[in-house]
Amino acid sequence: MDKVTKVFWIGIAIAIVFVGWGVIMPGNLDQVMTTSKSFFLNQFGWFYQLAATFFLIFAIYLIFSRFGNIKLGKDSDKPEYNRLTWFAMLFSAGMGIGLLFFGVSEPMSHFSTPPLGGEGGTVDAAHQSLRYTYLHWGFHAWAIYATIALALAYYKFRKGAPGLISATLYPLLGDRVKGPIGITIDIIAVFATIFGVAASLGLGAQQINGGLAYLTDIPNNFTVQLIIIAVITVLFTISAGTGIKKGIKYLSNTNMILAVLLLGLFIFLGPTKFILDLFVTTFGEYVQNIFGMGMRLAPMNPENESWVQGWTIFYWAWWIAWSPFVGTFIARVSRGRTIREFMIAVTVVPTVVCAFWFGVFGGSAIFFDFNQGTDIAGQGLETALFYLYEQVPLGGILTVVTLLLISTFFITSADSATFVLGMQTTNGSLNPPNFVKFSWGFVLAASAVVLMITGGLQSMQTAIIVSAFPLTIILLFTCWGMIKSFSAEVPRKQRSTEKKTKAPKDPKTV
Repeated sequence: MDKVTKVFWIGIAIAIVFVGWGVIMPGNLDQVMTTSKSFFLNQFGWFYQLAATFFLIFAIYLIFSRFGNIKLGKDSDKPEYNRLTWFAMLFSAGMGIGLLFFGVSEPMSHFSTPPLGGEGGTVDAAHQSLRYTYLHWGFHAWAIYATIALALAYYKFRKGAPGLISATLYPLLGDRVKGPIGITIDIIAVFATIFGVAASLGLGAQQINGGLAYLTDIPNNFTVQLIIIAVITVLFTISAGTGIKKGIKYLSNTNMILAVLLLGLFIFLGPTKFILDLFVTTFGEYVQNIFGMGMRLAPMNPENESWVQGWTIFYWAWWIAWSPFVGTFIARVSRGRTIREFMIAVTVVPTVVCAFWFGVFGGSAIFFDFNQGTDIAGQGLETALFYLYEQVPLGGILTVVTLLLISTFFITSADSATFVLGMQTTNGSLNPPNFVKFSWGFVLAASAVVLMITGGLQSMQTAIIVSAFPLTIILLFTCWGMIKSFSAEVPRKQRSTEKKTKAPKDPKTV
């Protein structure tokens, strides 16, 4: 009990008020959230675009900077996990359910309604659809995660600071991070985490329900989704109680095995040559145009502006809202890595994997709609993937594997989130008490249900966009603080090295 901080009690109290508001007055909450979403998208879309691009440039700079050899920990620290397990844990926490929910549905949405306008269903629309999907799930997203994760790991393992978002601002605020300012910063991070993860849990429940409805006579409705959330909540609560070295580690490795199995099966069963050709072409186009796409707004085209707000800006806000959760978790498992190794691994490797995932599943869906006249683009977000499976052999087996993978991703994401929320509300404890993790597990599940009641995906988007705004400002200041800390450390190390390597004078000449 002595580890629990004011952030926990204040955060739980606010969360109870939010959940109660949604249960008692869902219509009022929906109206307030809709108004808030419209305000932030219309007035600050440019801010999210600039911030996301800045984090990408910042990540690239650190990879090539003189700070690259600084270790996240003491100079003698070794990595706690091997690279394969490390990558699996990064991947499971970082994207998870979203890859399965949007793997087919997002490229097909862009294929039917091209991001740049024009006619859907064409060759140009196919290229646009994958380029912009890579943009949303690629380098920008992982640069955001890498930036906050780097700050948390550096201050926690090298400087001995608490693993809190507020602690990353110590170079700028000093001891004031231990007072009301620091508490406010940590509460903002807590609620960004809750809304970001709750949205994923809601999407996961919808897709599990969609898959079950495809396989059985189970209806696709809110009641079934509520039962799914309840069952998964029990499972991830049990997993959370086992700690990071058991539950999360084993589930992350299981996720990776299932994901590789699903991806490999689909490459073999789908239109292999078409998939690979289209991926190579569109990924090259994405890399060539990444900054122009990432900075695109449409001030003179209302229809395109609505698309940018609903997709690109929403994604930037989602990744920023997720960053305290994913960043804390990545930091926790990354002790002993150097800054250069860390930034390359966290920014580049998952981006290529995510892009290839969308290239395989989205590219296959494009193939069937373009060449065989299917209507995958016309399916719902949660069922498009299962409709694609009907077009290939062993579709039933793929559906079962997918439902299992969604469930394990669901459990891993929620499990990781309860651990991270526990850390954030117990002064950065690496082993938060179970009652704290269980409390946040209940809050996550209840928040997901409330967002589904008050407007589904639209309410989830609103919660993410609003909570991400103050957090974006905090993360920008975090970058400033890191540069101050790195700059203070590197010259001292350089002088020390120069003293050690300086050749001794010849005693005969003295």
